[in-house]
Amino acid sequence: MEIHPDKRKLLELAHYKMPFGKYKGSYLVNLPIAYLVWFKQKGFPAGKLGRYLETTLDIKSNGLEPLIWKLQKEFPID
Repeated sequence: MEIHPDKRKLLELAHYKMPFGKYKGSYLVNLPIAYLVWFKQKGFPAGKLGRYLETTLDIKSNGLEPLIWKLQKEFPID
């Protein structure tokens, strides 16, 4: 089975910021893992934000943050 990630969505995730709460304006990849686990326990929000929070938890749980930081650096959004 081959996996073909959507590059545009990955770039969007790399630049997506928390839209509300204590961490409003922070990149999702910079959120504390405890905060992401709390969302998982309470239920991720519906829609894109929820999918991105869940994906970010997976990324952080596997120590893959450097990949996202590299995308942020190499593909900045103006």
